[in-house]
Amino acid sequence: MPRTGARETTSALAVPKSTLGVGIVGVSPVRGWAATAHIPALRALANYEIRALSAHDAESARAAGEAFGVSAVFVDHEQLLAQPDIDVVAVTVKVPHHRALVSAALAAGKAVYCEWPLGRDLEDTRAMAALAAKHGVRTVVGLQARQAPAIAFVRQLLSDGYVGEVLSTTMVGLSIPGDVVVQPNSYMLDKANGANLLTIPVGHSLDLLNYVLGEFAELSAVSDLRRPHITIEETGERIVKTAADQIAVIGTLRSGATASVHIREAVAGGTGFLWEINGTEGTLRITADAAVPGIFPLTVAGAQGRNEPAELAVPAALTQKWPALTGLEGAPAFNVGCVYAALAADVANGTHTVPDFDDAVLRHEVIDAIERSASTGKRVKM
Repeated sequence: MPRTGARETTSALAVPKSTLGVGIVGVSPVRGWAATAHIPALRALANYEIRALSAHDAESARAAGEAFGVSAVFVDHEQLLAQPDIDVVAVTVKVPHHRALVSAALAAGKAVYCEWPLGRDLEDTRAMAALAAKHGVRTVVGLQARQAPAIAFVRQLLSDGYVGEVLSTTMVGLSIPGDVVVQPNSYMLDKANGANLLTIPVGHSLDLLNYVLGEFAELSAVSDLRRPHITIEETGERIVKTAADQIAVIGTLRSGATASVHIREAVAGGTGFLWEINGTEGTLRITADAAVPGIFPLTVAGAQGRNEPAELAVPAALTQKWPALTGLEGAPAFNVGCVYAALAADVANGTHTVPDFDDAVLRHEVIDAIERSASTGKRVKM
C-alpha cells in the first residue's frame, strides 16, 4: 500500500514551495524519455518549473535548451546540481550512469527522481538507497505504472471484494518483437548494462503485481537466450546479445496466492500484456499493448462467477484526479505526470505516496532472486 506517514527530510523539499524547480540530467532535443515523458508532464503542472537541463555535449545542450525553452543548460552535471533554484533532479540517462549521477545529486541535497531500473544490479540500488537515507532527501523511482488510474481502480475493486479471495494470478507479456532494434537501444543487448528484458519489462510488470497483490514468499525462475544475434536497424549490423529474451517465473505470494509470469522478446509477435487476477468470486483482466505498463494505457475487464470478463470503466474520480494532466491521457507522459503531481502533493502534505528508492530495493531484490533461481535451478525464499 502507498505510504502515508511522513519521514524527516533535510533537502530543499523539506519545506513546501508553491513552485518546485526541476533540473533534468540527460536530455536530447530529438528523442529520449526526458523529451517524451518528463518534459511534457512537467509543462502541464503549474507547481513545477524546468529550470536547467544537461546533455552529453555542448551542441546537444544548446539545442535542447532552444527546443524546450530552458536558458540554463550544461554539459557538466555538477554545474546543474550547484544551481540553488533546483529542488528536484530528474535522472534520465542510460542505466550504467545512474549511480554516479544519483549519488552526486543526493550529496548536493537535492531530491531525486531517477528512472527505472534504479541501478545495474542490487548492489547499486542498495548503495543509492542508503545514500538517500544518509542525506535525508526525498527520492522517486520511475515505477510510474503504480500511478495509473486503472491500477488504482484494480486496487479499489480488490479491496471491495470484487474477486473474493485472490487464489492465483497470471501475467504474460511481450517486450520488443522481432530481431531488430534501433541504435540507441543497442546497449540493452549487453546484460552487464542492467537495462534488459529482466530489469525493464519484467521489472515494471512485476512491480505492478507486487504492488497490487503483495510480495513473493518464494519463487522459481527460468531464463533463456533463444535469439543471440540482433540486427541494428540503422546499419544492418548483427550484434551479439547476452541478455535473456525469455523470462518465466512461478511462485507463491505472501498471501498464499500462486503467481506465474512469462515475459518475452525477440519473438515474431503475440499478446502484448495480459494480467489476470483470479479469485473465489470473480476475475479481473488487465491488458495493454506491451509489457511496459507504465507507458501503454491499461484496460480493465472483470466478471463475477463464471461469466466472460467485460470491460469496466475506470471511474472519472480516478482518471481526473489531476485535471491538469487530462490532455496527456493515453500518452507516455501521463503516468509520469501523475507521479510528479503526487510528489508535489506529498511535499505539501508531508506524505509519501510515490515509489521511492526503498521500493526500488524491494523490486531489485525480486530481480536478484529470479537471477539466482534461473542460474541454480533452485527455488528461492524471499
